[in-house]
Amino acid sequence: MSAKTKILIVDDDEHISELISLYLIRDGYDTREVHDGKSAVEEFKSYNPDLIMLDIMLPAMDGYEVCKEIRKTSNVPIIMLTAKGDTIDKVLGLELGADDYIVKPFEPKEMTARVKAVLRRFETGKSKESSKILTFDNLEINTENYTVKYHGEPLNFPPKEFELLCFLAKSPNQVFTRDQLLDKIWGYEYIGDTRTVDVHIKRIREKFDKKDNWSVKTVWGVGYKFEME
Repeated sequence: MSAKTKILIVDDDEHISELISLYLIRDGYDTREVHDGKSAVEEFKSYNPDLIMLDIMLPAMDGYEVCKEIRKTSNVPIIMLTAKGDTIDKVLGLELGADDYIVKPFEPKEMTARVKAVLRRFETGKSKESSKILTFDNLEINTENYTVKYHGEPLNFPPKEFELLCFLAKSPNQVFTRDQLLDKIWGYEYIGDTRTVDVHIKRIREKFDKKDNWSVKTVWGVGYKFEME
């Protein structure tokens, strides 16, 4: 029998965290609950969850700080929870590496559907990352020999364009800021600005001129993602 998927629930409202836990347990997940930021970081290290439901407003450390701390060592999926509906909260959470965002109050069915979707995307990303060839609808990215085939035809990709496309494609539907992409592809020592990323994204898009079930999308005010329908 396979081990249950483990979900860490972090919310200072014990009633809400218990309710979330009950619905997730009903769907076959194993859960643990903590109610402050410092406990969340400690429990993350000992529990080793497969996904974290993380409230923003927390005592000791807020959700943003917890997310930032966890992202130093792990890419475990994180769904941010908040009673606020402000766009700035969502943007900041995504910039710090959150995978999704749910505004409270939310419907239990929506919450469990989001959990399943994020876990599915994460597993897809992991399986693709372990392979030397990333395959999508009419797209093949060979990470070993730096080649790209689109609708069966080879495309010319300069190294930086290839690395940028490959980096985004390895994490489908995850949003990256321009600064994150600049750091990952060009390196911390690179002297430049975020327009470098914009120019390369534009060149990448120009190569893909047909309708597919994926695309390199702009997330306004945040950055870019490789979106899969």
